Amino acid sequence: MFIDKSMTRDVVTVSPETGILAAQTLMAQNSIRHLPVVVEDDILVGIVSDRDIRSAMPSTLLSEAEKATEERRLAAMKVKDIMTTNLVTVSPTQTLEDALLMMQNLKVGAFPVVGPDGKLNGIISVRDLTRAFVNVLGLEEPGALLGIVVENKQGQMKKIVDAITEQGVPFGSILVSRVWEEGKRAVFPYLLTNNISKVKNHLRELGFTLLDPMDWYLDQLPKR
Repeated sequence: MFIDKSMTRDVVTVSPETGILAAQTLMAQNSIRHLPVVVEDDILVGIVSDRDIRSAMPSTLLSEAEKATEERRLAAMKVKDIMTTNLVTVSPTQTLEDALLMMQNLKVGAFPVVGPDGKLNGIISVRDLTRAFVNVLGLEEPGALLGIVVENKQGQMKKIVDAITEQGVPFGSILVSRVWEEGKRAVFPYLLTNNISKVKNHLRELGFTLLDPMDWYLDQLPKR
């Protein structure tokens, strides 16, 4: 899955000379949290986030005189004064998996998508990634998630797929955890039916151990 297939192309942008209050208004009007900063020919030179703008806002503890001074300062501030210029960008030919891992590692919510010519092609955000994976995994269709513990050896996945197919139940998707416990993995088929009792019974008859996907998820959360 490539970024150029899921990125937002109709990007709201600002110039370095845009006032930060005008940028804040643009974010609110478009329900967005990031504004790429471009110059002529859509060359990307920075990005400004809602966090950048909030950091520039005056403290609520200021006196009235101090507030008036700060308001004048804000009115004069430009995007170029607070934008991030040390940019991390992605290319249209990178994958959604690349973008997801980068967001996780860098703790950011969006990346500008830039072509080899330095021009802004779009933006890929957590919202875009969520929409793309919901579509790929078939989650928009009604169904149910099943959890199965399997031995980490060849042939197990085929057994599961064959067992479910024998029941005439279609798949939306199937995910596999890297590690469940020593020598085992957890498999999570998303089945396009809400009646999975017969599938569960059949899998148990074949010797598979089932688990509640929510219990599995909670078990993986960091312990306080």
